[in-house]
Amino acid sequence: MGAIKGNALVGQSGGPTCVINQSLVGVIEEAHRSDAIENLYGALHGVQGILNEDLIDLLKETPKTLKRVARTPSAALGSVRKKVTKNECMRIFEIFQKHNIRYFYYIGGNDSAESANIVNEIAREENFELRVFHIPKTIDNDLLITDHCPGYGSAARFVALAFMGDNFDNRSLKGIKINVVMGRHAGFLTAASRAARRDPEDAPHLIYVPERIFCKEQFLNDVQTVMNKYGRAVISVAEGLHDAEGNPIFSTGETDSHGNVQLSGSGALGDYLSQLVKDNLGKKLRIRSDTFGYLQRSFPGCVSEVDAAEAHMAGRDAVRFSKFDDLDGSIIFKRVGNGKDYEVLTEIVPLKELAKYTKSLDDKYINEAGNDINESYLDYLLPLMGELPHLGKLQEFGVI
Repeated sequence: MGAIKGNALVGQSGGPTCVINQSLVGVIEEAHRSDAIENLYGALHGVQGILNEDLIDLLKETPKTLKRVARTPSAALGSVRKKVTKNECMRIFEIFQKHNIRYFYYIGGNDSAESANIVNEIAREENFELRVFHIPKTIDNDLLITDHCPGYGSAARFVALAFMGDNFDNRSLKGIKINVVMGRHAGFLTAASRAARRDPEDAPHLIYVPERIFCKEQFLNDVQTVMNKYGRAVISVAEGLHDAEGNPIFSTGETDSHGNVQLSGSGALGDYLSQLVKDNLGKKLRIRSDTFGYLQRSFPGCVSEVDAAEAHMAGRDAVRFSKFDDLDGSIIFKRVGNGKDYEVLTEIVPLKELAKYTKSLDDKYINEAGNDINESYLDYLLPLMGELPHLGKLQEFGVI
């Protein structure tokens, strides 16, 4: 069938990333090149902006502005965490008809893919030709099928660099340091801390991901073992740590519209684990904790060039694919090389295949004890982050 004449709309949803605006600009630039897309509107704050008809004209933005926006973290259009109802999707469909929206691009995670899929199904039921594309983003890296997600490489780079710095801080003033990393159900981002370890004694010394049950007694034994060996310990833990019954080790009890329990809104998990260690291993121990929180997804100084380029490509190719035929779907990455030969291609999969569900860190990357990440994970991780700095240590020649 090919391209259809009409207007397009793009929105951003969920937790923003350092490169989510690369995808947005990729959509805008490709829409400029398209004869089929007459106008491109941006929905302010995702589906809520559509429901409010709070739209802006994106084709009027200058190339200079777009270049800067592409390098800017967080959602330029504003984001939203909203689970749309069937009635709201019907309202969205009516607004699409009103503004002759024939192309809908939604940048977000699996919840965003679900919203896009519902809108797409309604359009089909009403025999309204609408091309719907989900453009992935998430620092959690937990979308199904795709090799990895835009946003993960930059967040992983932040985590790795933060642990590299913490390692040297901890060598200077020895003690126990616990860092809480984002990751509700998947440990990809926490596992990225493994890239900081260049020498066997480097941090992180222990890594705990949500794919394994967290046992307090084993945790305390692990910390004591590391302290006995190195006289210090830097520990990487995922915010989604849980017990054998699946209950979070700690949560605020608050939930969002998708039913997700808030886990990273405070430093309470780090404080809890610090107190646990102090109460059981010694009141005089020097123990500190940090919760990396939103800095992982918004720090502009740690953007991976690979991640930025791939996020832009995902937005660009969503527009290109949408003009080929009566297609709908999610953009995914397929890795076709590794190491120096690393390369990815974009493909389309049905929206429903990425909606709702998430994937976990492969068990092959987690060590048998469940307290570390195997070196093999670096083959997957390093091409996404870009080269990390090589920091130096004195050789400490003694005086005779």
